[in-house]
Amino acid sequence: MELVSWDFFSGGLLSPISTIILIILAGFTSMVSAAFGAGGGLMLLVIMASMMPMSVVIPVHGLVQLGSNANRFLYTFKHIDGAMFLYFSLGGIFGSLVASTIVTAIPLELMKIVVAAFVLYLLWGVTPKIRETSTLWRILAGLWTSFISMFVGASGPLVGSCLYVNNYNKLQFTATFSSCMTVQHTLKAILYGAVGFAFWQWLPLVMSMIMSGAIGTWLGLKLLHRISSDKFKQIFRLVLTLLSLQLAWQGIYFVFA
Repeated sequence: MELVSWDFFSGGLLSPISTIILIILAGFTSMVSAAFGAGGGLMLLVIMASMMPMSVVIPVHGLVQLGSNANRFLYTFKHIDGAMFLYFSLGGIFGSLVASTIVTAIPLELMKIVVAAFVLYLLWGVTPKIRETSTLWRILAGLWTSFISMFVGASGPLVGSCLYVNNYNKLQFTATFSSCMTVQHTLKAILYGAVGFAFWQWLPLVMSMIMSGAIGTWLGLKLLHRISSDKFKQIFRLVLTLLSLQLAWQGIYFVFA
C-alpha cells in the first residue's frame, strides 16, 4: 500500500520522479535567489516548462515564487525601501489590469518559445541602462514588469535591473526585490484565478515546493555574505542557456511537427 498517492500532488499529470525533482529544485532555486539576489526563479521556470503542461506553468510557478519571495520578504523586511515598494506596487496593479484583457488570447502552445527567448535575452541581451529614479519611473517599472510577468513568468531580472540603479547594499536589494516580487506574484495569482485557472488541483505540489523553498531561502540568506558569486554566475548562465535552448527546441518541434 502506497504511503503517498502521487496523483494527490498534480492530479496524475506528473510522474512521482518529476514531482520529487520539482520539490527539491524549489528549495535549491530559492537558495540561489536568496544568496545571489535573483536568478532562481528563471531556473525554476525553465525546468517547470520542460516538465509540466504549458497551460499551468505560469500560474503554478507564480504561486511557488509568491511563497519563496514572501519568505525572503519576512526575513528581511526591516531593510525594505518603502517608497520603491509603494510606487512599484501601484504600477503593478495597472500592469496586471492591462494584462487581464489579453491573457486568455495567448496561444499556450507557443509559450515555450516565448519563455526561452525571454530567458536568453535576459542572459545575453543588452541590459537597458536605467538612470531615472523618479516616482513616475518607479510606477512605470512596476507597470511594465508586472505586465510582462503575466505571460513569461519570471520577470525577476527585469525587476532587479530596475532596483540596481538605487545602489542598495545586499540586504536592501534582497528585501526590496522580494517585496516587489511578492506583490507581483500576488497580482498574478489573482489574475489567473479570475480567468478560471483551477489552482486547487496544484495546491499540494505548490505547498510542498513553498516549504522546500523556505528551507532554501534560510540557507541562501546564511550564504549571502560568505560566497563570491562570480564563478557561480558563469556556470549558472551556461546551464540556463542550455536549458533554454532545449526548451525552445521543444516548442519549435511542436509547432512544425
